[in-house]
Amino acid sequence: MSSLVLPAFLASAASTLFLQGDILAGCTCSDDSSLQSYLSDWSSAFGDVPDVLPTKQPFWDRPGISADLAQVKSSLSTPSQQASYLAASSPHSGDWLQALPISSYGLRLADEAVRVGLRLGLPLCVPHSCHCGSQVYAHGLPVHSFVCKKAPGRPARHHALNELVARAMISAGIPVT
Repeated sequence: MSSLVLPAFLASAASTLFLQGDILAGCTCSDDSSLQSYLSDWSSAFGDVPDVLPTKQPFWDRPGISADLAQVKSSLSTPSQQASYLAASSPHSGDWLQALPISSYGLRLADEAVRVGLRLGLPLCVPHSCHCGSQVYAHGLPVHSFVCKKAPGRPARHHALNELVARAMISAGIPVT
């Protein structure tokens, strides 16, 4: 969060400069020294400030986010950490969060399992051997039950999802085989 404070202030200040000028037109006050100080801080960290200050925060955010991203990448030391990072940063990796939580189709996970367990890598289960012979780790990395062909409930969830998609297609008038 602290890396977003300066960009948020600069974007806010830049987008209200004209309004500030109108409000303070009759005032005998000096330029905003805080803004100049913060612009100089941003400039020393990320490069030159444009003559016309951008009003959109992404302009101010990108250099800091890129630096934070490089720091995170350099701190990944184990193959498991690197694999988790690559999986989380790949395109469409969060699409599963958009699935409708329909309990009758097995598409509803507890909030704790989704937000805490999977995102933070906390223990999701007791370490054990799967039916297929693979070792299942307590932290769920990799989340074996999502990929195992012999995991209990997988065929039922697969057929329920197929049925859900088929019903949606039929209701839209699209033939389904």
